[in-house]
Amino acid sequence: MERSEVSQNQHKPGPWYQRVFWLIAIWFASVVALGIVASGFRWMMHMAGMTSH
Repeated sequence: MERSEVSQNQHKPGPWYQRVFWLIAIWFASVVALGIVASGFRWMMHMAGMTSH
């Protein structure tokens, strides 16, 4: 098998629903990660006495 054939097969996109699934999964994971980081900052600010009420 030639190198060009291998590279062409590696860059072949998957079905549209699989690509949309991964897009949504990565977006959801980033939103969850941001929520965890924001909660951590909020907890640290609360422990330092920086409360809003």
